[in-house]
This record gives sequence, C-alpha cells and structure tokens, in this order.
Amino acid sequence: MASNRHLGRIVALQTLYEYDFRVESEDKKVDSKEILERNILRYSETIEDKDFIRNLTDMVITKQTALDDVIIPVAPEWPIKQIARIDRNILRMAIAELKHSPDVPPKVVINEAVELAKAFGSENSSKFVNGVLGTIYRELESESKKSKPKATKKTKQKKPAAKKTTKTATKSSKTTAKPKKATKSKNSSAKKQ
Repeated sequence: MASNRHLGRIVALQTLYEYDFRVESEDKKVDSKEILERNILRYSETIEDKDFIRNLTDMVITKQTALDDVIIPVAPEWPIKQIARIDRNILRMAIAELKHSPDVPPKVVINEAVELAKAFGSENSSKFVNGVLGTIYRELESESKKSKPKATKKTKQKKPAAKKTTKTATKSSKTTAKPKKATKSKNSSAKKQ
C-alpha cells in the first residue's frame, strides 16, 4: 500500500503540474477532472487506491490559495510564481496532507515530498522542499501545542501519617538532643591577643 500511495502521489503530481501549466497558459478548456481521469487510466492496472489520488488532487486544487498562503511567509525570497512549477505543486500536495490528512504521519508526508522533488525537480529541489516543509511542520506543531489545553497534573493528597507504636518510635521520643558546643568566633580570639 505504501508504494501504491507513492505512485498515487506521482499521478497526483502529474495531474497538478499539467493543470497548473494549462491554467497559466490561459487554456480555457482546462478540466482538472479530465486530466486526472486520463492519468489514473494510464496506471489503472497498478493503482489500487484511486480515491486517494482524487481526494489529494481535489484538495490541492480547491485549497490552492490557502496552501500558497502557507508557503509565502516561509519562503519570502521566492514569490509563489517564481517557485518552479514542480516544486510548487509538491509543496502544495505535502501541505494539504500535513494539514488535512491526519492518518498520514507528517514525517512520511515530508519524506514523500522530498523523494518526489529528487525524482522530478531540479538539483536543489529536494533541499528547498525539505527546508520549507520542515519549517511548516514545526510551525504546525507549535500551533497545535498552543491550541491544546495543558494537562494538569493530579496532585496526590497526602494521607495523614499513622501513629507509630513501635519500639523505635517510643525510643526516639525519649532521647534528648545534645547541646552544641560553643565555638569561638574570630572576633573573640582577636580581642584576647
């Protein structure tokens, strides 16, 4: 299933890349569903979890602006349109999974994104994707810790001590404290000289 999801992410990335390209080229006939179904059909014998691809692709397309808004402050030197199209779509997919797919562990999402960047991106894509997603993951973790109420520690109530009636208890109460020996202070020894 893991390798099937990996292939599913590849198909989703191909779909999103073509869709993004055609939108930027002002193609009036672009249809993300048509692109997706064509790409799924190409791998129909190999892919079992087609709903995963459909859901991921749909999530990225419908939440694209919100996903881009997560990327922008983390990569301020790179306006969204200047990020390579493949990297931009890998980031969108990963952020969509990080934010909206709690069933997928975050480290798996980031690792998959880095692997996609190595396979389809430029020489530095994997480093860029890893850096951006690492920062976003830390921010999401920080936000989730702030939003969760802190668990209060249950304090153990001390039970009243039971009275001891053993010989050691009575024996210790009969002993008296020895008086401390008086020590000479430096001032008193200095006066005598």
